[in-house]
This record gives sequence, C-alpha cells and structure tokens, in this order.
Amino acid sequence: MKQEPAQSQTHWGQFIPLVSVFFFWGFVAAGNDILIPVFKHAFQLTQTQSQFVSLSFYVAYTVGSVLYLLVSKLIKEDVTKRIGYKNSLVIGLCISAFGTLLFYPAANLASFDLMLSGLFIVGLGFSLLQTTANPLAISLGTANTASQRLTLAGGVNNFGTTIGPLIIAFAIFGAPSGNNEMSIESVKIPYLVLGAAFVLVAIFLKFSSIPNHPNPTVINLEQESTQTSALQFPQLLMGMAAIFVYVGVEVSTASNLPGYMETTLGYQTKDIAPFISLYWASLMIGRWTGGVEAFNLQAGAAKIAKFLVPYAAFSVFLLVNAIAQHDLSHFYVYGAVVLVLIAADIASQGNPAKMLLIFSLLGISGLVLGMSTSGMLSVYAFTSIGLFCSTLWPCIFTLAISGLGKHTGQGSNYLIMMIMGGGIVSWIQGMVSEKIGIQMSYVVGVACFAYLALYALLVPGILAKQGIHLDKKAAAGH
Repeated sequence: MKQEPAQSQTHWGQFIPLVSVFFFWGFVAAGNDILIPVFKHAFQLTQTQSQFVSLSFYVAYTVGSVLYLLVSKLIKEDVTKRIGYKNSLVIGLCISAFGTLLFYPAANLASFDLMLSGLFIVGLGFSLLQTTANPLAISLGTANTASQRLTLAGGVNNFGTTIGPLIIAFAIFGAPSGNNEMSIESVKIPYLVLGAAFVLVAIFLKFSSIPNHPNPTVINLEQESTQTSALQFPQLLMGMAAIFVYVGVEVSTASNLPGYMETTLGYQTKDIAPFISLYWASLMIGRWTGGVEAFNLQAGAAKIAKFLVPYAAFSVFLLVNAIAQHDLSHFYVYGAVVLVLIAADIASQGNPAKMLLIFSLLGISGLVLGMSTSGMLSVYAFTSIGLFCSTLWPCIFTLAISGLGKHTGQGSNYLIMMIMGGGIVSWIQGMVSEKIGIQMSYVVGVACFAYLALYALLVPGILAKQGIHLDKKAAAGH
C-alpha cells in the first residue's frame, strides 16, 4: 500500500482541513448543554432524565467503537486502513448529517425519544471521526510535536464549543433581551443547517490534500511487539479508565452547570449560555496555550506566546459574547484565573505525566472551592474546570498509546470507546444531585480527578519497565 513520505515538520496544508472536523464535534457537544435545560422544561424531566441528552450522545461513541471492532474482525483488517483515513472522515460526517435530519420530525412530533435518537446517530458518526482524526493529526508532522498538534486541534474544537452554546441559545431564545420561552420547534432549523454544513465539509475534505494512508512510522505503527493485543498493555488499560473519567468530569461539570445556576442562583435558562460558553472557552484557552509548541517557535518567542496566546483566546470569548450582546462585566475578573493555567503549564515542563498530575490536582481544588462557596465565586470555580481539563486529552491519549507499536490503531479505538464516560458520569452526577443537592454532587468530579492523579503517578513507572522514559518526546507517544 502506498505511503506518503514522512514530513519534516507539521504539514499545515493537510492539518488545517483536518481541524474543521474537531470544530464541529466541539460545536455539537457544547450545544448539548443548552438542549439539556430546554428539554428538561419542555418535557418535564428530572435532573437525572435530562442527562439522557449527554448519555445518548456519548454512549454512541462506545457503540460506534464496538461496531468498528466487529467490522474490522469480519473483514480481517482495520476499517480505517481498508477504506483510508480521508474516506473515513467523509463517511463519519455523512452519518452525523443523517442524525441531524431526525431533529425535524422529532420537533414536529415533540418526541424526546426521537431527539435522543438523532443525537445518538450524530455521536455514531463522531465515533468514526474521533477514531480516525486523532492518529491522523499525530501523523501529520514530526513525532516530537505530535502532542502539540493534538492540543492545537483541541483548541479549534473548543472554538466550536465556545460559540456552539451561543448560537444554539440564539436559535432557541433569540436575542438576550428576548423572552424565556423554550420552543422545541425552534431546535430543528439550526440542526438542519448543521447537517448541511457536515455534508459541505465532507465534500471539502474529500477533495483536500489530507492523505488517505498517512506515514505509519510517525505513530509507531510498524514497531515490533510480542503482545498480540493492545489490551495486554497496562498503560492502555489504565488509560481507558482515565479517558472515561476525564471525559466524564469535563462533560458532567458543564452539563450540570445550568441546573446549578437555575436552582441555586436563580438564573433563567436563556441567561446561562454565556457561562456555558465560558466553560468551553476555558478549554480553548488551555489548548491554544498548549498548542504553541506545534509552531516550532524560538525559545524566547515561545515564552512570550505562552502568555499572549491564552489571553488572545480569552479575547475571542469576549468578542463572540459581545457580538451576541451579552453583558461582559461578569467575566473580566476571570482573566486572573487564566494566570493559574499559565503557571501550571510552565511548571509541567512539557512532561505529559507531570502535566496530568498538576492539572488533576488543580481540578480537585476548583471543584472543592465551587462546592464550598456560593454566588459567582462558585460559578467561576466550576468554570475553571475547563481550564484544568484543557490539556488532559492529549496527555492521557499519548501516554496510553505509548509503546503500542502495531497495536496503536486498536488502542486508539479502545480509547475512543471510553468517551461514553461523558454521558455516564453526567447521568451519575444527575442521580447524586437528587440525593445530596446539585452543588455537592460535584464530588463525583472530585473522584474522577483523583483517579487521573493516580494514573499520572503510576504510568511513568509502567512505561519505564518497557524502556519508555518520559520527556517531551514521550508526549508524542515515544
């Protein structure tokens, strides 16, 4: 099979079209956080039942991954390897586009079940996109900047999560000065438009320069191994659980935030969108910061960029909310919280295990502060979790697939399967909130971060036994 030559640096002509995929699944995932309170009121749901929105979307990743493995076993070859990376992206987008079509009859029939079915199918398409796009992003350049490319792609993803809640909220409620009525009918048009965008991007990607069969040496696909399965690697097994709880705490923190702000602080649903936008913008801030090294800047320029880039990302959040005519006076103080992110990023020194440990401990601190305070301080504490989750995906992903060699593709699929944690942990937190109150229910997130800290402490020793030592190159899966 023909392989494209290895790149000496990031191949921007191929990488830039790829990140459009990351943008769209961020847009949809964050948009779900606006659908949750809308559906809760429109269909008279409990907090637990409202989390079926997250559950149906994220469990689809697991179902999609299982189907991927079954089909691969049936054809005796990895699906993506058979049909190609570019073609896999196109097919995934088309599947998601079909899911958005269900929003039209679901809105007309006022059917919660049909709405969930549409989100489930969108998630199925995203499962294939995630399985394909992450190793592809790693392969489009040198190994020592692979983690930074994942982080940078995640930053684009979180630009989608930043504007997603604002656009969905505007489609449902109109301008911020509008009324608080929540119409299921108003959901169908934006999702039909989103489906059309999926199709257009699929066409764009089909004719782009993205390789169908990228260079395998960059992601160690040809490394010899005595293991017969990816599941024989302890770093992957523990990494699967880490992805589960990481996506879980990231999603559940945001998806339960509307319920907290409504029941505890008295906010109306239509006024919560900018805070959801801030949460997901926090991930964008962190990932833009982490992606600085992907540009191979000189040492001095890189240090300056580490301070300027996060505030540039924060300015994007302020700009889009200003365009949406939201009151920005609540958010300026959040700039001070960004300094914590910058300090943590510098302290990590590019080591993925150290970064995972530092940011997990900060996540625990943020949740404990949110649980023990009130008013806007608690809201800022909960939204800061976005900052501390921002770089965890590339850290966990690259640590988990380190040393897998020819089993890297299989390991990637298992990790994508664990994205179901976003739905399951949100649902668990919803149930816990009905027992001990929604503010104290964030103890679920504390438990998630505690496991991530444990993984960060144990994985260096696990990799060292396999002859893999953690430095900046380790962040790229080496």
